[in-house]
Amino acid sequence: MRTAARCGGAGPARRVGPAAVVAVDRRVRVSRMVRVTAPARPDVPGRIEAEFDAAVRRFTGPVRGVGVVLIGVFGVLSLPADRLPEGFALLGLTLVGAVADVASPRAALVPAVVRVVAVCAVQGRLGGGADQWALNVLTTTAITLQWQWSPRVTVPITAALVAVQVFAAGSGGAVPRVVVECACARLAFLLVRRSTRRIDALSARRGALERAEALALDRRRREREYLALLHDTASATFLMVATHGGDLDPAAVAGYARRDLAALTGDPCAPHDHPIDVATSLRAMADGVALDVRVDGGDALVPAFVALALTRAAREALTNVERHAGTGAATLSVRGDGDGVEVTVRDAGRGFDPAGVSGHRRGIRESVVGRMAAVGGTADVTSAAGRGTTVRLRWPDG
Repeated sequence: MRTAARCGGAGPARRVGPAAVVAVDRRVRVSRMVRVTAPARPDVPGRIEAEFDAAVRRFTGPVRGVGVVLIGVFGVLSLPADRLPEGFALLGLTLVGAVADVASPRAALVPAVVRVVAVCAVQGRLGGGADQWALNVLTTTAITLQWQWSPRVTVPITAALVAVQVFAAGSGGAVPRVVVECACARLAFLLVRRSTRRIDALSARRGALERAEALALDRRRREREYLALLHDTASATFLMVATHGGDLDPAAVAGYARRDLAALTGDPCAPHDHPIDVATSLRAMADGVALDVRVDGGDALVPAFVALALTRAAREALTNVERHAGTGAATLSVRGDGDGVEVTVRDAGRGFDPAGVSGHRRGIRESVVGRMAAVGGTADVTSAAGRGTTVRLRWPDG
């Protein structure tokens, strides 16, 4: 079987030899060690943290703007009738600030501060429920600022706004409420942000483990493919020489040997789709099973990866005969033509109902049908109770 690896993402496929397998193994170990153990940079936010920060930047301003407008509406409704004109003017200022909150939340810091100062400064003049209006606008603004700005900005601004409120109201009763609510808002923001960082770290570690596992699986697959390639090239050639040595053309044997060597050593000059006689591979495989297998058919040259898939699928079919058919004999036929090759495995055993095979049984579905589909071929299984089983492998499909 030809195992392909690409250098730099371009160029012809290379066949992986022993040295390449060792190199892949080394890269897997180094990659696993680096990818899994390398800590994430603390100054670079992960995907979840970045999305959280973007959502906060996007929605905090609009939330503040809508909130203070609703507070302003109820504040106007609580004013005495003779103070309504001033109340509506203040509500208009609130609406202008809310537009800034929605249009450009980061640039709305100054309008937000001016709005709080204006409402707090006139609360004594307006009377009615203006004191609650001012306090609610102050706390709403102070809380949302904790989500947008660092403490270097929010602490002095909040302190100044509280000072304005204390001076305008004539008492410091609002100070504990503002301090507690701002502290809780900042703490909640930091806890949620820390949670997003932990999620990012766990996701990164899981991704690293998945990549390491994929690399390890690829390494094992390459090792299996190389062993199968060794079987289908050099071993098949040796068997052919041992069986038909006196009838073979030395030049043809030398050609087989050169192709086998190129495939096994990863010669970059060798064609990536070099042909292999699948009939020879199938005969060698059939000699290793505990069945009386009659092999019919002549030479059929196919690409190495196709020969490996056909040989393995046929091997699985013969294994099923050995285990389940209740017979000690089978027929393996190979028919090649200009359009492709067809391999047929037949037995006269007890047979079975293909539709009745349990879903967790993977022998036919994965090792025969799936293997052929992976190389662009097809596999058909025909069987009935008491009538034996026929498995037809065809490449290419159609």
